[in-house]
Amino acid sequence: MKAAAHFSQSYAEARAKFLAAAESAGLDNEPHWHPLLGRDGERLAMDVVRQGPRQARRLLIISSACHGVEGFAGSGIQAGLLNDHTWLAAVAASGAAVLYIHALNPHGFSWWRRVTQEGVDLNRNWHDFHRPLPHNAGYDEIAAALIPSQWPPKAAAQALLDDYAARHGDKGLQAAITGGQYEHELGLFYGGRAPTWSQQTLRHVLQEQAGASEAVAWIDLHTGLGPSGHGERIFAGHDDGQSLARARRWWGQEITSLADGSSSSAPLVGLMWSVVPELLPDAQYTGIALEFGTLPLTQMIDALRADHWLEAHPEASAAQALAIKQQIRDAFYIDTDDWKQQLLTQAREACGQALRGLTNND
Repeated sequence: MKAAAHFSQSYAEARAKFLAAAESAGLDNEPHWHPLLGRDGERLAMDVVRQGPRQARRLLIISSACHGVEGFAGSGIQAGLLNDHTWLAAVAASGAAVLYIHALNPHGFSWWRRVTQEGVDLNRNWHDFHRPLPHNAGYDEIAAALIPSQWPPKAAAQALLDDYAARHGDKGLQAAITGGQYEHELGLFYGGRAPTWSQQTLRHVLQEQAGASEAVAWIDLHTGLGPSGHGERIFAGHDDGQSLARARRWWGQEITSLADGSSSSAPLVGLMWSVVPELLPDAQYTGIALEFGTLPLTQMIDALRADHWLEAHPEASAAQALAIKQQIRDAFYIDTDDWKQQLLTQAREACGQALRGLTNND
């Protein structure tokens, strides 16, 4: 089966393919139903499929759609793995368990948004909300230019962003925009003021599924940064030296890190992976975000800006709304056979490396 056959054009189609692949593999699904309906009136769920013993000491998590619209890619990869008999046999022989978590943010997936139904970036939402939240002064400075009063924005908005980049560099601008902020509820990369449904549900899933684990690996599937079709392996863990060294033994020396500036991503706050050492403090944890490139960074950011503007302006014309929604999907999902094949090939390699690392007790 060609890689493209595992990918879809809607959340409902993606979920159907994932569930069909799980059933074909003889695996049960445990749906965690979302309280709202999807764009086409469909039911939404965070679906959980486990392959391997319930009490397995070694667990590999493969998750999709942390950032909803990125789920088109992640879901296709998960369906591809579940249809790959060689992969399924390798898992069975390993003695480890694999947890496929489909659509961490099903609402954003269905509605073609990166954020959850609360307007929150799930990968900035992991905080103790009884404590003070991080403050992003850079975002405050450019907030009005990022989400202006009209779309397309006037030249003055771009001039403000250009001025910020001239003073702080392109990396500084990227950090201000994407690092995470907690003041502007309709803004980009908003981390929220309370746990989201997705955060609470995922926490419950991990408490239920990972309690017996002594070693946990996690590959969280993303799109949007880097050269089109290239899968950057971004270290997702405490940069304590030992964990990063282990990740590089498993996945190669090309592993990048937010801490040392080698990643295409800016430093971030409120990251999802932090739930594993919180819930399983004695388990060995090794994780990456597998980030597949789509469009140049400025085009991706502009698509997000337009989508957030649209959310704040429901009076926009139907034609403009349709164009903006297509723009954001195209920014996170390259709908070509070659791109899909690149993703599945690289993801299959990374998952195999993680499984070997886990089972070799490395």
